[in-house]
Parts: sequence; C-alpha cells; structure tokens
Amino acid sequence: MMKNILIVVGIIVAIIGCAMVGLRIYTKSFSPESTSTYEEKGHRISVNYCRPYKNGREVFPDLIPYDKVWRTGANEATKITTAKNLLIKGQALPKGSYSLWTIPGKDSWEVIFNKEIGQWGLDPLTGKTNRDETLDALVIDVPVYTMDETIEQFTIQFEEWGEVIQMLIMWDKTLVVIPIDQN
Repeated sequence: MMKNILIVVGIIVAIIGCAMVGLRIYTKSFSPESTSTYEEKGHRISVNYCRPYKNGREVFPDLIPYDKVWRTGANEATKITTAKNLLIKGQALPKGSYSLWTIPGKDSWEVIFNKEIGQWGLDPLTGKTNRDETLDALVIDVPVYTMDETIEQFTIQFEEWGEVIQMLIMWDKTLVVIPIDQN
C-alpha cells in the first residue's frame, strides 16, 4: 500500500515538474531571454533578462504601473553580475550578482539592486513581485527621459559617455539611464 502511494506521489510530482518547465518555455516564447554585456577597461558587467514586446499596448503606466515594484523585464527577475566593485550614482555596489528591480514613476525611477537572485519575479499565487526588501544592496533614483522613437521590445544595453558607463533601460518611448563610474 505504501509503495503504491509513493508511486502515485512520484507521478504527480513529475507531472507538476514537467508542467512548470513547459510553462517557463511557453512564457519565454513571448519574452525571449537575452544578455547585455559590457567588457571594457577591466570591467565585465552582464545583465541577463527577458524581453517582452510592446505589441500595441500602452506600456507605462497601463501594462507596468507607476509606483509599484517591477522585476524589470519578464519571467525571472533580471540578474546583473559584475566582476568588479562599482560606483553607481556615487554609491558603492560590491562585485557579485544581484537581481535588478525598479519602481517606475512618471518623472523618476527607483533602481534596486537586491542580493537575492534566481527568483521567478512574481509570486505565482498572488501575482505580486517577490523581492525581499531586507536584501536590497543599493537603491538609487534616476530621471526618466522620453524618446522620439518607440522601442518595441524591452531593451537593456550599455554605452560609454565620456568616463561614465551608462546602463540604458528602454521600452516604448521611455528611457532610464543608470550611471556607473569607472573606478
């Protein structure tokens, strides 16, 4: 009897596991995974994230509401890894890996580097982000810029502006610039 129960439980666990893997593959077909990397002057910074499409939707504030924590992409929480200590907007961020969260606003965004990585980004039962605020390593405010062109697919990229590395977050007509000093 006990052996039959264990077999049934094992089958149920296997079905649930396969369903979860299938769901992740399915959702990533709508928001493909990408990596943006900066490798210059001894730095190696990479951002692994999923890139949703605008698809005719009003992104901010309809799809992504203002003043609420966002996983900054789709699917898993966005992950940023740096091989060197960074100085972001004058504040230290030790080398390592962090989940990247934002709180979009009309005029400015809070950008949050959190010590926990690997979370899906949303609690599957509540639909709310699952960031543990007590693990925030760095929180900064940056202004929002409006672009003339529309960016169809959510994009994070790096550019150098003089001696400062800029991490750009772009989607729809929204641009957020995160300055990273080269120390």
